[in-house]
Amino acid sequence: MSQPDRPAGLIVMSPSAAGAVFPEDLLTRLGGSLRLLRPGAVGDFAAAAEALSEVEVLLTGWGCPPLDEPVLDAMPRLRAVVHAAGSVKLHVGPEVFARGIAVSSAADANAEPVVDFTLAVLLLAGKRAFAFARRYAEGRQPTFAVNERAGNDGRVVGVVGASRIGRRVIVRLRAAGFRVLVSDPYLDPLDAAALGAEPVGLDELCGRSDVLTLHAPELPETVHMIDERRLAMLPDGAIVINTARGALIDTEALTRACADGRIDALLDVTSPEPLPAGHPLFALSNVWITPHLAGVQGTEARRLGAYAVTEVEHFLAGRPMPGEIHAHQLAVLA
Repeated sequence: MSQPDRPAGLIVMSPSAAGAVFPEDLLTRLGGSLRLLRPGAVGDFAAAAEALSEVEVLLTGWGCPPLDEPVLDAMPRLRAVVHAAGSVKLHVGPEVFARGIAVSSAADANAEPVVDFTLAVLLLAGKRAFAFARRYAEGRQPTFAVNERAGNDGRVVGVVGASRIGRRVIVRLRAAGFRVLVSDPYLDPLDAAALGAEPVGLDELCGRSDVLTLHAPELPETVHMIDERRLAMLPDGAIVINTARGALIDTEALTRACADGRIDALLDVTSPEPLPAGHPLFALSNVWITPHLAGVQGTEARRLGAYAVTEVEHFLAGRPMPGEIHAHQLAVLA
């Protein structure tokens, strides 16, 4: 199929995010008959039928409505959906791929900030910085040298999920001198060796890890994969870090495990999300919870727009899109 010189485009994202993700200099790179439709102004896809009928390349972002059959019927010329964010599972389903529409995600652009965040909190957690800071604010001076639970030297980190983020975390951990275990049923042992990690089963990983960091997708088989039994396997003083999906951990089991002081937890995602006000986890000095902010924030948002615009340029030039998603991947994507 010949590639158009001037594609029609549609961006669907919140008014607050549009300018940050797609500043004017990025949008001008696309040229063509670009249209910006905001959910607040459009309401739903049906209200934009005239514009949709001309769309060939659809740029999407956080909060995009599902691309179901009626929506796709309204876009007979649609050839590509390029998502300026991470997971496409909330708005792209099999019906999109069945129509031969190419799909791309900027998950790679979102990955590095998550990796940075994970490494930062891992190092701080290893120093017990969060608990010490809370005690210090209460007037209690920590005794650093004799606290055997503090420090990062010689620690073993267990990485659950060799995802695009998990793999990057492994590389960074190995460069920092950590010994790394990895558990992922889809990871080839040779790939694990190339990353510098030791592949093990999840039970063994839990039993040997000083730090457990989660980078797996939320799937039926991964929900509550870190349950009461596996939490009990963790060594005393272990640290649990979750920057993936809250449902991977049994929240109530984690609350009990942290309440007795045996393990610490750093959670950027929770189940439910957000946690209800007054949840016991908020009161624990050995638990630190952030509001799902490990991914791109503020000045980092431009990364998503730049990645998506580059993907469109690749597509229009007939080149492969590095962030392309295929139908068979939907079942294992975050």
